[in-house]
Amino acid sequence: MRPIDLLQRARRATARSMGVFVRDVGDGLLEVSHNTLALVGLAAVAVAAFGASRPELRHQAEVVALEWLQDRHEQRELAAGNVLAGLGEADAVTRATATDPGSLTKEQAAVAQWLARRYRVAAEPVAALVDEAWAVGRRAGLDPTLILAIIAIESSFNPFAQSPVGAQGLMQVMTRVHDDKYGPFGGTHAAFDPITNLRVGVQVLKDCIVRAGSVAEGLRHYVGAAMQDNDGGYASRVLAEQGFLRAVAQGQRVPVTAPNTGVVAPEKVAALLQLGQLGGSGR
Repeated sequence: MRPIDLLQRARRATARSMGVFVRDVGDGLLEVSHNTLALVGLAAVAVAAFGASRPELRHQAEVVALEWLQDRHEQRELAAGNVLAGLGEADAVTRATATDPGSLTKEQAAVAQWLARRYRVAAEPVAALVDEAWAVGRRAGLDPTLILAIIAIESSFNPFAQSPVGAQGLMQVMTRVHDDKYGPFGGTHAAFDPITNLRVGVQVLKDCIVRAGSVAEGLRHYVGAAMQDNDGGYASRVLAEQGFLRAVAQGQRVPVTAPNTGVVAPEKVAALLQLGQLGGSGR
């Protein structure tokens, strides 16, 4: 037999051997995969049967599966560049201090919109504060426009405002002095919750007015100037702002740029800082 024929026969034999080997390997892998799937199926059936008799285990398995799926989803979102993946909170909106101005009365809505424009803040959180001022003012026997005027003068509706002597929040309450009043609200950090600060501030204001005998004198106590010759114009500024708010509530047109000319005299600043702990705000 010629060498070339021997070479061709050797090639055909090698090809047949390789074919047999590949088929055997494929059959083996198929058999293993079938057996594995069968085992997984049997395991799933066993878990389901066992879980049917143990509801708490079934619930735990559902929780684990849900967490795994959620984690996989978050990983995909992060890989796609979504920074908020895993940070979403469906109930976050419940923590927001915001109300639709359209849900307020006509006078409340007018006040909220005017304040929002005057102090360049969003109407929705201001609407929530206006609504709360009306509700708390009714309980305390105080005009809600007075409450809102104090907020305007004290913090310009910045719920995170803080004075050099530690007056904090919307109404610039001296937190360290009135820490007991924050007890029902979970502690002094609630000073930076707008609604809580408003409520505590109203209590402080009410106490000052009762102690002083009038709104004007109560405002002097509130700002910490009760023992001074004058309050540096604080009470006049608050009352002037309240006058604007009353006019707006009554439907009158008041420019949002209307000037409030009361100012704290420079020579009174040091004295007010020293006496800050005696009043509500310490400004």
